Amino acid sequence: MLLADLKAMANGMGIAGAGSMKKAALVDAIKGAQAGGGGNSRPAAAEPVAEKQQQPVAEKTAPAPQQAEQKQQPEKQQPQAEKQQPQAEKQQGGGKGSGKQQKQKQQNNQQNQQQSQKQQAAQKQQQQAAAAAAREAAAAASANAEADDADGDDDGDGTEGGSRRNRRRRGRDRDRTARAGREPDTEVREDDVLVPAAGILDVLDNYAFVRTSGYLPGTDDVYLSLSMVRKYGLRRGDAITGQVRQPREGERREKFNPMVRIDSVNGVDPEQVKNRVEFTELTPVSPTERLRLETTSDNLAGRLIDLAAPVGKGQRGLIVSPARAGKTTLLRQIAAAITANNPECHLMVVLVDERPEEVTDFERSIKGEVIASTFDRPAADHTTLAELAIERAKRLVELGHDVVVLLDGLTRLGRAYNLAAPASGRILSGGVDASALFPPKRFFGAARNIENGGSLTVLATAVVDSGSRVDEVIFEELRGTENLELRLRSDLADKREFPAIDVVASGTRREELLLGKEELEIVWKLRRELADGDRVEAHATLLQRLRNSKSNYEFLLRVQRD
Repeated sequence: MLLADLKAMANGMGIAGAGSMKKAALVDAIKGAQAGGGGNSRPAAAEPVAEKQQQPVAEKTAPAPQQAEQKQQPEKQQPQAEKQQPQAEKQQGGGKGSGKQQKQKQQNNQQNQQQSQKQQAAQKQQQQAAAAAAREAAAAASANAEADDADGDDDGDGTEGGSRRNRRRRGRDRDRTARAGREPDTEVREDDVLVPAAGILDVLDNYAFVRTSGYLPGTDDVYLSLSMVRKYGLRRGDAITGQVRQPREGERREKFNPMVRIDSVNGVDPEQVKNRVEFTELTPVSPTERLRLETTSDNLAGRLIDLAAPVGKGQRGLIVSPARAGKTTLLRQIAAAITANNPECHLMVVLVDERPEEVTDFERSIKGEVIASTFDRPAADHTTLAELAIERAKRLVELGHDVVVLLDGLTRLGRAYNLAAPASGRILSGGVDASALFPPKRFFGAARNIENGGSLTVLATAVVDSGSRVDEVIFEELRGTENLELRLRSDLADKREFPAIDVVASGTRREELLLGKEELEIVWKLRRELADGDRVEAHATLLQRLRNSKSNYEFLLRVQRD
């Protein structure tokens, strides 16, 4: 309750000095007036002025306790005043009054008493109603005062500390209610200067921003009101283009300029995206359309992946690799192959906790969207970037696009969540918080092939055999969620037999939906031959046979004839 309302209430109850009291003191005074029977605090005002003038001087000079008793019991004092009135009249009039005058005065006194009793009864009813309203207001005021104490009372308990806090916070929350729902001024006048702005929408709990410089917060971001977000049904990850109004003359410059008009959402009119379907409501099915990674005869990585673990649109693949086995190089070759063979797919390479030089290599070698957060940034930046990137991919799939997301790496993302997420109190082996395992799984689980729609393919790397218990816990949590697994071997990498892909241990679920019948039989025959002998020698022989053939088609024909 506001301070002005409390002062008005205290003045109405007859509390002296209410205009100079603080909020906490007013609340205590109102409670004390109610507990002490504030309804009878002003009965003397209803007595006629004539009676006060006729009372002797002794009554006026009575001590303060007697005056308090007279105020609490006015009806008992009225007979005494009537007895003293003839004496006062004798003293003042010197015996000049007659009996008729005394009778008239008695009648007048009786009429005045009746009127005063009626006025007192009416005043009691009004005071009771006012007291009931005051109790409700005092309860609300005390609740607000307790909330204020809980917010920032650093001076200890008691009235003194509360008064110091009130002085410190005077006027700060005078219009807190009005400020809480205040939205930026989106009115556009004729003389306003509008500047175009575009970026990715990031919707948080109580505010929204258009990230204009990438997927991480920046100084040039644009504020977007939640009313506009609700109006157009905007979602996190939408590509927004609109107009930003520059501050008018005399206005205070805000840290983030608000967007006053939205021109397009994901390249279409904002009115068209209001009724779009949710990503979670789309029907996922097994991948049926293949993403071929074979480009040239010397691109052994793409050719070997097509044989060992064919990739389809909507695949959820895990590249399991020890340290220094060539997983980042393999991911770069996959990105180049997708750009060359499937230009209709929207390629997004997400690099989390990556080396800066690797980010530069990706940006220069592929034609796609590189979303990177280097290892010298805090863990919160890694998680924010990954979440906004996968939300952007979901928005594209809702529009019917085919999106391919390459993540390096999933275990490093789990480490970042373990550092950035608040502690849940449930610690697993290796010091991994239980709450840090779900976000990487949610990112990886977004991959799916949509029935009669688009697709979201996610190929992510996971580090194993690194000696870290954290990596093992994260990998075991993700194991079994993939429908494609590509294994790399460290012993092959030590001998520089790149790509170090273990053909026997790698594979794709439901690969019969991606391969033809004859091709599937030949691949199974090749797997049996590689599984019978030594893995290292069989891998070297396989790479030599691939180099001697110009394409996988020619290689499979030779395997079929042998």
